[in-house]
Amino acid sequence: MPPKPPADADARRAVRPVICYPNDTLPAPDLALYRRARDTARKVDEVIAPPRGAACFRVPAGGFFRITSVEGPQVGDLNLWNAADLGERFYSGKSRALHGTHLTVGERMWSSFPGMRPMATIIDDTLDWYGIDAFGGSVHDVIGTRCDPYTNNLLSGGQYHHCCHSNLTRALADETGMPLAEAERHVHDVLNVFMCTGFTRDTGQYFMKASPVRPGDYLEFFAEIDLLGALSACPGGDCSTEHSSDSAACYPLLVEVFEADEGALGDWQPPSPNGYDQSHGRG
Repeated sequence: MPPKPPADADARRAVRPVICYPNDTLPAPDLALYRRARDTARKVDEVIAPPRGAACFRVPAGGFFRITSVEGPQVGDLNLWNAADLGERFYSGKSRALHGTHLTVGERMWSSFPGMRPMATIIDDTLDWYGIDAFGGSVHDVIGTRCDPYTNNLLSGGQYHHCCHSNLTRALADETGMPLAEAERHVHDVLNVFMCTGFTRDTGQYFMKASPVRPGDYLEFFAEIDLLGALSACPGGDCSTEHSSDSAACYPLLVEVFEADEGALGDWQPPSPNGYDQSHGRG
């Protein structure tokens, strides 16, 4: 039999929550500066993440990159690394703890320890209007991981090779020349670009629903440091039904890279690595 609730159960549930990481002391991005520099920036590169595939791209510190839906509604899984040190990579859990479950304009993708600094700042989002819907869903989440062949095998016994984890692994291996096994160790939890997700109110389960993204919608970033990125066009398409299969309609995603004019950012400098001394109490 399940345990009987204590007499003060309702009082315990009624305790007010406390925000774990109040973020009012975070360094604020200068969005006005970034946008002025973006207005005169020139396009220097573009790549296409093909349906059920992925592509890598590079962005210099002080540059910009834009992810755009083309041809049809499609979500993407984004990985970012320090281009000079793949050990410094996007930390979705800490980005979630600092900003919330879904990211939008003015919020940042933070890097892993010990660097823990801004990697990229969102400066424009054509889906910013969506907000949080009646189901608790929103877009651009940092709560999901990435669809992967291991979970698919655990749940279905299948050997599906075009999950986002595998797509990102192949793309990174192709970009760097690493063996697949080495590249796979660098693939990490993602920003789910355009994906509409939340948690069910009754069971607390992670859910997905049809993304509101349409061709022409985009999410744009300012690169705070030199970046290597990889973007997978998820096999789930708009994630309205399922992923880890070829059943969904899938479309490409476009990544464009822009370089700011010389002097457009004034005296801006890339953020330094985190200031913690890493002594961990051992002097």
